[in-house]
Amino acid sequence: MDPCLESMKTASLPDLPYAYDALEPAISEEIMKLHHQKHHQTYVTQYNKALDKLRSALSDGDHSSVVKLQSIIKFNGGGHVNHAIFWKNLAPVHEGGGKPPHDPLSSAIDAHFGSLEGLIQKMNAEGAAVQGSGWVWFGLDKELKRLVVETTANQDPLVTKGSHLVPLIGIDVWEHAYYPQYKNARAEYLKNIWSVINWKYASDVYERNNRDQTEI
Repeated sequence: MDPCLESMKTASLPDLPYAYDALEPAISEEIMKLHHQKHHQTYVTQYNKALDKLRSALSDGDHSSVVKLQSIIKFNGGGHVNHAIFWKNLAPVHEGGGKPPHDPLSSAIDAHFGSLEGLIQKMNAEGAAVQGSGWVWFGLDKELKRLVVETTANQDPLVTKGSHLVPLIGIDVWEHAYYPQYKNARAEYLKNIWSVINWKYASDVYERNNRDQTEI
């Protein structure tokens, strides 16, 4: 068996860095509990099960099972990766949620999107237009050294659009992220979530990756 696969650790559900009701009124306590305890936990559980099955299939030389398990691992592994980022992308208002980013990210946003409001409008439009379930991302293209807005389907992480893309902010536009609070009003959810977006986290990731590029 591939030693890299053998050394892969199982995933675990991360604790939220705030209370379940800390993002109200933008995101209700009910949604946060269901989203974290049920949906994210399911991705973790199913990913770990699929990883165990993959190890067994590789050991047994069961090629058909290896192929079948790839999509299961991608979906559930992606769900875990995406949500682990999503929780960090949010913060209660009293802990800086919604506070605009500082330089150098602020200046980069102005340069690429005209203003922070321009970026938010673009992300809201792209997120509202996602067909079915998926994510809208604000990221850094390390190759082109520019900021980008992308969408991914289902639980595909931003990296599936290119290994050079680094997620700064990811917004979940699956119904489970806003229903039942917003019903089918995804646009309203997208409008309100910016009041609890953790721009400090995005700024820190941006600066770290810019520094890494400079040092290469």
